Amino acid sequence: MPSASSRLRHFTESVIRAMTRLADEHGAVNLSQGFPDFDPPAALLETLERVARVGPHQYAVTWGARNFREALARKQSRFMGIPLDPDRNIVVTCGSTEAMMTAMMTVADPGDEVIVFSPFYENYGADAILSGAKPVFVPLHPPEYRFDREELRRAFERKPKALVLCNPSNPSGRVFSREELEFIAALAREFDAFVITDEVYEHIVYEPHGHTYMASLPGMFERTLSCSSLSKTYSITGWRLGYVIAPPVLIDGARKVHDFLTVGAPAPLQEAAVTALNFPDEYYRDLSEGYRARRDFFLPYLERAGLPCTKPEGAYYVMADISSLGWKDDTAFCEWMTREIGVAAVPGSSFFAEPVSRYIRFHFAKRMETLREAGERLERLREKA
Repeated sequence: MPSASSRLRHFTESVIRAMTRLADEHGAVNLSQGFPDFDPPAALLETLERVARVGPHQYAVTWGARNFREALARKQSRFMGIPLDPDRNIVVTCGSTEAMMTAMMTVADPGDEVIVFSPFYENYGADAILSGAKPVFVPLHPPEYRFDREELRRAFERKPKALVLCNPSNPSGRVFSREELEFIAALAREFDAFVITDEVYEHIVYEPHGHTYMASLPGMFERTLSCSSLSKTYSITGWRLGYVIAPPVLIDGARKVHDFLTVGAPAPLQEAAVTALNFPDEYYRDLSEGYRARRDFFLPYLERAGLPCTKPEGAYYVMADISSLGWKDDTAFCEWMTREIGVAAVPGSSFFAEPVSRYIRFHFAKRMETLREAGERLERLREKA
């Protein structure tokens, strides 16, 4: 028998999804895979119910239903401060996971290098490998998760094709400042590189921090592929509605890649989601405030459990340090904690390119009562670890 593709040797199945399966097996509170345990907005569900009866139920336009793209262009133009054309600047994808792969395959040729900050969401390395590109990792140094400017410049001196930027960051919760983004943008222009952004947490940012879109910076729209989705903003991770925003020359290529990856995103869900894209600004303020309250409620439990952490500036993840509990293997600790404490987290080593095994990642996209249950279980760590 012939062997399978050699590229499969360079990455594993998702550790995040594996921890969800372990949590389900042991009845643990799942704070590993980042999805809410509360309903999407009522208005969105009411529209979905109507669409289920009347459709559409067949293929939409491959790169996105027109009314969905028009609503998305209006909403993102408002927040990004960039006039977007629904026909020339948008490709609708099956979630941001496909958006990132589409963006990578649009700009990267086999053998190209792509800069990825570490720690990183696990898909980015796999995206590069599956595209035939080579990831070049630049560390975000714990506990503040900031990059060293000289290290980043040296990476750009290798003449990479692109840099991948997750902002706000998964897993660290960092929100990159405008000054940091301008430094990255200057390097991208100097070394003629693209920037692929993952901005799925664009509306989950905690004061005094604010989200700056890379594509909005001077000279960057033409070299930025902005990827995002509706999953986190509207609590619909199972709907799989994502998108790429870019200049027409890149969108033309992205449409080709997307067409042959998935044909198109679900037509009835695009129809229903137009309702959410028309929500007023107040919705997004309430969203961020709701997650800030969850963050501030949950983090003290971690401190009392002996898990010091860096306070997230955005997104709904927190990296906690397990070293004071005497564990040196974060994977073994997460498996033990799921079985014996009844709370599931993700071993931080799955996010780092460097040999780092002292951190684990929790998410707090849960109801307060769920977070309370998880927190009370975690408070037993000191006596059991």
